[in-house]
Amino acid sequence: MNWKTRKERSNLFTVRMARRLTQVLPCRVGRWLLFPTALYFLAATPRARAASRQFLGCVLPEPPGLRQVFRHYLGFATVVMDRAYLLRNDLDGFCIEIEGEPAVETIRRAGRGGFLLGAHLGSFEALRALGREKLEQPRIVMVMYEENARMINEALAMLNPDLQQDIIGLGKADSMIRVKHALDAGAMVGILADRLLDTEASPDDQRVVSFLGRPAAFPVGPFRMAALLKRPVVLMLGLYLGGNRYRLVFEDLCDFSGLAGNRAAAIDEALRRYVARLEHYSRTYPYNWFNFFDVWESATPVAAADKVQPA
Repeated sequence: MNWKTRKERSNLFTVRMARRLTQVLPCRVGRWLLFPTALYFLAATPRARAASRQFLGCVLPEPPGLRQVFRHYLGFATVVMDRAYLLRNDLDGFCIEIEGEPAVETIRRAGRGGFLLGAHLGSFEALRALGREKLEQPRIVMVMYEENARMINEALAMLNPDLQQDIIGLGKADSMIRVKHALDAGAMVGILADRLLDTEASPDDQRVVSFLGRPAAFPVGPFRMAALLKRPVVLMLGLYLGGNRYRLVFEDLCDFSGLAGNRAAAIDEALRRYVARLEHYSRTYPYNWFNFFDVWESATPVAAADKVQPA
């Protein structure tokens, strides 16, 4: 079972409750509520628990036990609660580190926009909210799966209605046009590029690469979009360091602006670099990995010529 076939546990009741709690409780007090919450989900979600143990077994020096899995759950719960504060621009008490700011500044000065590729590693909300406060960034527009866009828009309507306009849902006839218009206006287009969509089940829409020593399927669509629109691509991560600390990371991945050669080869090389950097940060910050499902399960056999070998 992968992420698309899981029953979504988040709902409007949960969002309403989070909104009320974060309105009346300071962040440091609210976090004490996360311990019983994490314990509950640790007991109630056996598949996610198994996936956590599987992933941690690939990145930790010793086989993980329940203590390590609980730490994984608690890290996720902490980032989710912080999201409510950050989306309301309540930044008091957060300590932020920034790495790679010139990668974004170069794109901002060019004025043509670019792509920020992230993953379910850390917190994109931290990057968007804190980056807006700490960096002289252009507008960030998030592109995501249509159903997720609907649910997140409903959540944002409660937490911060002003952010609703910053999400473009994939799968609509005008999705690509809206992305191009955002780029032409100088915006940065953010995509979490580590999960396959329902429409990306065919070998043509994915590449099987080595991820933490095992073959895993990654979508090629975000890189095709960047290549088609001839824009630069930057890796973005909002890593949770524990306590009240976050680290915003930006790294140049590729630049399709002047692409004139083999587009397919350039796309494969960009995806290869992306996965290699995910490996690096997964090993360095293992408790930031928030894909609580078997990420290797979706890898399907493809012809040898279609495979991308690890960097």
